[in-house]
Amino acid sequence: MKYLDHFYIDGRFVPAGDRPQRVVVNPATEEPAGTIAMGTAEDVDLAVRAARRAFGTYAFSSREERLAILRRVLDLFDARAEEFERLTTLEMGAPITFAREAQIAGSRAHIADTIRILETYEFERLAGRTLLSFEPVGVCALITPWNFPVLQIITKVMPALATGCTIVLKPSEYAPISPMLFAEVLHDAGVPAGVFNLINGDGPTVGEAMSRHPDVDMVSFTGSTRAGVQVAKNAADTIKRVHQELGGNSANILMPDVDLEAAVTKGVLGAYRNAGQSCTAPTRMLVPRRLHDEAVEIARRAAESVVVGDVNDDATTLGPVVNQRQFERVKSLIDAGIAEGATLVTGGSNMPANMNRGFFVKPTVFADVTPEMSVAREEMFGPVVSLIPYDGTEQAIAITNDTPYGLAAYLQSKDLAVAKRVASRLRAGQVMINHPSWDASAPFGGFKQSGNGRECGEFGFEAFVEVKAVGGLHED
Repeated sequence: MKYLDHFYIDGRFVPAGDRPQRVVVNPATEEPAGTIAMGTAEDVDLAVRAARRAFGTYAFSSREERLAILRRVLDLFDARAEEFERLTTLEMGAPITFAREAQIAGSRAHIADTIRILETYEFERLAGRTLLSFEPVGVCALITPWNFPVLQIITKVMPALATGCTIVLKPSEYAPISPMLFAEVLHDAGVPAGVFNLINGDGPTVGEAMSRHPDVDMVSFTGSTRAGVQVAKNAADTIKRVHQELGGNSANILMPDVDLEAAVTKGVLGAYRNAGQSCTAPTRMLVPRRLHDEAVEIARRAAESVVVGDVNDDATTLGPVVNQRQFERVKSLIDAGIAEGATLVTGGSNMPANMNRGFFVKPTVFADVTPEMSVAREEMFGPVVSLIPYDGTEQAIAITNDTPYGLAAYLQSKDLAVAKRVASRLRAGQVMINHPSWDASAPFGGFKQSGNGRECGEFGFEAFVEVKAVGGLHED
C-alpha cells in the first residue's frame, strides 16, 4: 500500500521518518505482508493537538454536513470493498469468504446504521422545563484490536464522526493494513483536516500516550481485559471517560427440548467463526447430562466438516490464528485440557495434517469438561469447543455465570417463554436465543470484567455525547 509506512495527521499522510519499523506477518504463510512505522508519544501529541484544533469547528458542524461526509464514506467503502476483503485476509488470515460476508459486509452495515441514526437523532429534547443538549464529548482516543480490524474501527469512528467528535486512532500493530486503507477512504471522503488522525504503534508506547494525554476527553478501547485495566489506570489522572469492550468466555446452554443435531452443529460452527477469535465465541457448550454422549458425536462430525486450507479459496471455512504467540497460547490450553482430564474428541495441539506453514490450529472438541478446568475458565480465542454436562437448569445458569466475564451468552430452546426467563438470569450484555439473525443496531458490550459502555446502534452513538442541562428557557 502507498501509505503503509506513514501516519495520518491533520489531513495529511505524513512520512514517519526515522521511526522504528515493524514487519506485519501474514499468519497463513508466516511471510511478510508489509511494514509499518511505529509511532512515539511525540507523534501522538501532534495528532491530539490537530484533533483539539479541529474540534473547535467540527463540534459545531451541522447534521447535514456530517451526513454528507458519512454518505461519501459509505460510497467509497463500497467502491473499495474487494480491497478491504483482500487486505483483511492478508493481515489476519480470515478466509476470503468470511472476510467478504462477515468482516466487510458487517463493516458496511455499521456505516449504514450510523447514517440511519444520525438522520433522526434528537440532539436537543425537553425534559420537563429543562432543555437537554446532547453534545460531542470531544477528542476521542480509539484503540482497536486485530480480530475484526476494520469493523471494530468503524463501530467507533463512525459514531464519533456523526456526533461531532474528533479522533486519534491506534489500530492493532498486528493488523494495521486495512486500517490504512480506511484512512484513505476518510481522506477521499473529505473529512476535515484534524478530525481524523491515525498513529500506528504498540500499546505501551502509543496506546499509553493516548490514554494519558490531558487533551484527550475519552478513550474507547477494545481488547483484552488485562490491557483494558491498564488503559483505565492511565486515564484516571485526567478523569477522562473510558469506554471498554474487553474479553469474554461465553456459554451456550442447550436446553433439554432442543433439536440436538441442529443445536450442537450450529454451536460448534459458531464457536469456530473467525478461527474462534471472537470475544463472543460460544466456546462453553452446556449440555444436559443425559444428552452429553450423543452431543459429543454430533460435535465431532461438525468439527470434522470444517475446511482448513488456503484462505484465498472460497471453500475454506477455517483460517489461522493471528500470530505465533496466539498459536502457542491456544496449543497450551489444549494441552492443559488433556492434562486436566477432559476427553479430546477431535483435533488437538498439532497442526492440521494438510498444512505445513501458518498458525493453523486443528478444529478441536473436548468432552467431559468440568467448570474448573482451564478450557472452561480461560478465554480461548481459538477454534476449541468444550462440552460441559449439567444437571438441571439452575446448575446451567450457575455454570454460565461462574466467570469473571459477561460479554455474551447463548441459549437454545423450543420454548421461548422458558428461554426468556433463563435469559433474564444470565449476567451478560448480549443473550442470543436460537442463533438469531445478526442485528447491526443491537448494543454490544458486557457485564463484569467484559467492560463498560456499549457499542453499535443508538447506545453506541450516545457513547460519544455529553448531556448538558439548560434551564431558564421556559417560564415557570
